[in-house]
Amino acid sequence: ISPPPSRPTAPQCRQQPAQEFLLRKGQIAKIGASASEQRAIEEARRRSIEYRTRHYGRVSGFGRRSDNRHPPSFYAQRTTFMGLPLVVSRKVVPALACVEAALKRECAAESYRPRQVGGLRSENTFKDYEVSNHTYGIAIDIDPQLNPCCHCVGFWAENPVCRKKVSTPYERMAMPKCWVEVFERYGFYWLGHDELEDTMHFDFLGDPDRVLE
Repeated sequence: ISPPPSRPTAPQCRQQPAQEFLLRKGQIAKIGASASEQRAIEEARRRSIEYRTRHYGRVSGFGRRSDNRHPPSFYAQRTTFMGLPLVVSRKVVPALACVEAALKRECAAESYRPRQVGGLRSENTFKDYEVSNHTYGIAIDIDPQLNPCCHCVGFWAENPVCRKKVSTPYERMAMPKCWVEVFERYGFYWLGHDELEDTMHFDFLGDPDRVLE
């Protein structure tokens, strides 16, 4: 893991959306899917793994060595986010710096301050064909106990706030909506939009080569 780089300043930041083909929802098997729909899902999985392997490293058991012979840990970078230590892919560090600068400018009126963040993981937490973006170092979790994943398996769904009747996942988390809006402007996708309603979780699904002007 290499030392932290100098942090980019806000004027260098370029806004961009998450790339649609990398979204988890396009890679999940659907009950009753036709043969053509299933082929499209499998192609989306293949394309996503190929892209992530080329840019962020090869996760054991997934992707081709010809696309990248290094594991994601080879590209890992120590950094900080809102004053908290974090390890992510070095290609994501500039995007997080852009997010942090924007949060301090635009969400300063919010009293929320994160207490815990998580990034790169060595083990895949998904099963079968799914590969967690944490294993590529391109996902960040913010305050798991305060921002739950109510449709995840195991103890995650046991958070008391998951029993609340709400009209939107924003009502089940401590993190302000302003934070989600800022992250999404800089290439991150909030998994609160996903069927998992994983409100702690952001994936960097933008183009890592287009983070800065």
